[in-house]
Amino acid sequence: MINCFFVGLGGFIGSVLRYLISLLPIKNPASFPTNTLIINIVGALAIGFIAYATSKNQSIDSRLLLFLKVGICGGFTTFSTFSLETARLIKDGSIGLALIYILVSVIFGVAGAMLPQLILK
Repeated sequence: MINCFFVGLGGFIGSVLRYLISLLPIKNPASFPTNTLIINIVGALAIGFIAYATSKNQSIDSRLLLFLKVGICGGFTTFSTFSLETARLIKDGSIGLALIYILVSVIFGVAGAMLPQLILK
């Protein structure tokens, strides 16, 4: 149960950070989602640094990792997790599988976002 607390606390922080960044008045050409792109890239970079630090220091408390990776990064953007998993596949030499994961995630993610709009017209 304590693990849920750490994930929830981190999720709260990540979600609030995402909301605040989404409010930044950034000029977007043709309504390009610049704020979301920034959030996704920062989230991917953050989880990459966390994963790197973890690989160099095995003694990091598992609750701290839950707080940072699942909580803050997950609340900030699940794109960070997607990016880390894809990077791991590539690092492990599973480039084809990584490409499949990327394509399936993007195609079905966008389709999933569009489906309710098509069905509930």
